[in-house]
Amino acid sequence: MVKAYELRGLPKEELLKTLAENRKQLAELHVAKVTGGAPSKIAKIKSVRKSIARILTVHNQQQKEGIRKAAAGSKYISKDLRIKKTRAMRRALTKEQKNAKTLKQKKKDTHFPMRRYAVRA
Repeated sequence: MVKAYELRGLPKEELLKTLAENRKQLAELHVAKVTGGAPSKIAKIKSVRKSIARILTVHNQQQKEGIRKAAAGSKYISKDLRIKKTRAMRRALTKEQKNAKTLKQKKKDTHFPMRRYAVRA
């Protein structure tokens, strides 16, 4: 079983090579399962599948990181690189938009400020 932190250090070619090996091994284990192979081989299927998933995850993360570096500094960011958040949060007003006041409201605030009362302690 391979660990994700070990895979992160490997170059792309080695990752794809180990992926191909694991897929080949998984195919052999499936054949062994059909032909009535040893229980140890059948039990190994799960760990090989998980290893394949780990390799693919690391590979996809590396690809995405490469795309991020390539897109850094550009005016537009592709949708898959944007921050997900929630639909409501993405559509919410910005701080500037929230705090914006109309001309009439600004005049009203300056000419009729909030009254301050002295409170006896």
